[in-house]
Amino acid sequence: MNVAEENTIWQHKPWWCQPWSIVLTGVAVVAGSWLILHRWWISAAVAAVVLVWWWLFLVLVPAAYRRGELDA
Repeated sequence: MNVAEENTIWQHKPWWCQPWSIVLTGVAVVAGSWLILHRWWISAAVAAVVLVWWWLFLVLVPAAYRRGELDA
């Protein structure tokens, strides 16, 4: 089965839950924390949370879906 025919979790998700929107939101949150607070340690903590969020929703959940462990 080629990539175009593959059933992915993203086909079942709304626009605000697509990979591009998840990445864009994470980048905006980290940039916003820096622009508003100008504290590297707060922005670093926010970035760490965003990285965990990305790992969960961009890596682990799609992998579980491909293995058939999740329903869309």
